[in-house]
Amino acid sequence: MIFLLFFKLQLQAQEIKKISLQEAVTLGLQHSRYLQMDKAKIEEAHAVLLGAQNNQLPDFNWSASYMRLTNAKVDMKMKTGNANSNSEPAPTINQAMIGMASLSLPLYAGHRIKYDIARAKLGIKAAELDAETDQNTIAFTIANAFAGLFKFSKSIAVLKENLTASQQRDSMFLRLEENGIMARNDRLKAQLQTANIELQLLDAGNQYTTALMRMNLLLGLPDETQLIPDSSFIQTGLNNQPLDYFEALSLTSRKDLQSLNVQQKAAGFSTRAAKAQSFPALSLSGGYVAANIPHFISVYNAVNLGVGIHYNLANLWKKNATLLQSRAKEKQLSALQDELTDNIKLALHKDYQNALFAGKKTLVYERALEQSSENFRITQNKYKNSLVTITDLLDADAALLAAKINLVNSRADAALAYFKLLETAGVLPTAIKK
Repeated sequence: MIFLLFFKLQLQAQEIKKISLQEAVTLGLQHSRYLQMDKAKIEEAHAVLLGAQNNQLPDFNWSASYMRLTNAKVDMKMKTGNANSNSEPAPTINQAMIGMASLSLPLYAGHRIKYDIARAKLGIKAAELDAETDQNTIAFTIANAFAGLFKFSKSIAVLKENLTASQQRDSMFLRLEENGIMARNDRLKAQLQTANIELQLLDAGNQYTTALMRMNLLLGLPDETQLIPDSSFIQTGLNNQPLDYFEALSLTSRKDLQSLNVQQKAAGFSTRAAKAQSFPALSLSGGYVAANIPHFISVYNAVNLGVGIHYNLANLWKKNATLLQSRAKEKQLSALQDELTDNIKLALHKDYQNALFAGKKTLVYERALEQSSENFRITQNKYKNSLVTITDLLDADAALLAAKINLVNSRADAALAYFKLLETAGVLPTAIKK
């Protein structure tokens, strides 16, 4: 009773919020720190693309300087036609001004710039696909937490109902004992069962509190928020869909598969860019220089324009390590893609069988509840007519309680097994939001 009072007061102090699985997944995806990191990775990939695109633009450098000179000594010797003539005295230089500007535009680099841009674009696509893969995983994490919270909340409701009935029965049995109609031992058996129900309720309440905290953290809600999970999600499950349906669905929906395919294409461009390192690079260059040193020299309109070529002669005898690395990366990604495809096929088979099994278990537990309810009704009537013992009655009551809880758990587990299958197929967030 103390626990129930405490539990009731605790719930009253909390903000009560009824929530569906769809709403939970939406909130969870918005709050997820993993998806925030994925967003940052996408931004980083865009920055890489910008850097690659900048390489095709001209570089322009400009500099200017002014120098104040103190006691500068200038020794300028010039030959004259008269060997006997004296050299003119050296000019006094107190200051100097120099300005320079240069422009360089790449013309040809073995298409390295083009390949780098293509690879960077694919890097953005791969980062976006990885983010969608994480969304699929996070959606199942939320669904799992939601199902757990649902099971504990429903178990608490069933246990509280059963506890109330058990306590009322204890009160009746106490009066019967006081009137000499019931043996003390029988009454104590009933009280012991009431105590067991209280222990189950304590355990369920503790697990509910932990599950609630986990749910609030996943959804970014205040710790004091009490969530009441909507039960409509338990109606989902296999609808005579064959395994082939989910296998075909995974081939078009698994974003990690698509990401590996994109990464493989990007590695191909990396290989091409590495090959291009063996080709010479051409660039258009130009410049302007101006200088003024009073009493000494002045330079204006010194413009230069030309075409430059760059080639590393070491390429003739050095092996292209970058090229070898890129080719190895392509092989790794190809093997990884094949391995992932096989793992997905195996996981789909396992999850499909689990979903079928969970659905069959639910049907069994539904029949078990019907049988337990009828057994309790019959046993109760027999007990009233002194045809069975108190032990038989308590056993029937315990069996009915277990059947109710088992059915609640089974329905949640069946829905969760189906969600796991959808996650493996790569469509869970979309399926939940429908």
